[in-house]
Amino acid sequence: MVRSRNTAATQTRKAAEHAVAEVLTPDVLLGWYSTMVLVRTLDERAWLLNRQGKAAILASSQGHEATQMGAVWAAVRYSPSLAIFPFYRGLATAIATGITPTEALLSILAKAGDPASGGRQFPLHGAVMTPKLKVINISNVVATQIPHAVGYALGCRMSGDPTVTMTTFGDGATSEGDWHEGMNYAGIYKLPVVFICENNGVAISVPQRKQMAIVNVADRAAGYGMPGVVVDGTDVMAVYEVVGEAVRRAVRGEGPTFIEAKVVRLLPHTSDDDDRRYRTPEELEDMKRRDPLKKFKEHLMEQGILTAQLDEQAHKEAKEHVDRATEAAEAAPFPDTGDFYDHVYASE
Repeated sequence: MVRSRNTAATQTRKAAEHAVAEVLTPDVLLGWYSTMVLVRTLDERAWLLNRQGKAAILASSQGHEATQMGAVWAAVRYSPSLAIFPFYRGLATAIATGITPTEALLSILAKAGDPASGGRQFPLHGAVMTPKLKVINISNVVATQIPHAVGYALGCRMSGDPTVTMTTFGDGATSEGDWHEGMNYAGIYKLPVVFICENNGVAISVPQRKQMAIVNVADRAAGYGMPGVVVDGTDVMAVYEVVGEAVRRAVRGEGPTFIEAKVVRLLPHTSDDDDRRYRTPEELEDMKRRDPLKKFKEHLMEQGILTAQLDEQAHKEAKEHVDRATEAAEAAPFPDTGDFYDHVYASE
């Protein structure tokens, strides 16, 4: 299920699996599945709103949900305090942290109630303080969040704050200098950072083989003095296990971990992209077979945890929830022009 590239991580595998087994009861797993169904339904609705001309641009998280949600759930459980520096493809991350579907749609539709930027930024871009944790500096600029996350972790250490920092990014970000600098600094000073590469195999339209001459980005982690772990990012329980161990390492003062989650990007790079120009029909069909929601559903049914009736109920409730959120977001006002320059220029 998980392949570790570090001896210490391998030695603690049995303890991690025991901890996971204690937590992941049937009720918890059903709750996870229902939430993943909700996120998928919300993502599909946002895509429709874009096609109706109501949402300007979107970067779908379809195919990334298991990694994003499993990572947040594990980090929240095992860290005394958590700060997340995600990348732009993070709808599932947002919902896992406590952002509601209504708040997400307010952001997607650029309405005044958007908790990230008040309707002044790209969808879900900005900073959000949720009841559980901090979601900081979501940006469209590739990899800039990585040194920010490392700097935040350093600041926490200097102030005696036990916060663990987690940052997420795509495989394309690992070709940027920001990634190398952030990884290097975190490794030298053993900062409590969990680096998660959501590797969907293509940086916009550039396949991984044209970015690097290795199969696993995690192989590079050793060069920065930290363990590199490869995990099936379409398996929510595998991600939960690996991220949980990385967070516990950080809490113990053992430094950062780099996790490469192999995911699939089921839709184009953004709503403005046509991925048929660089991905074959066969590739797209193969990715659909690896759909994390489909895989989780099949696993739960095989285990006798999910039934057809419960599955139907989860989809029904998700649609009702998203319908209410859509109505609320569409009825909400756009930002007022009177506060256009707030948080841009200093005021007297």
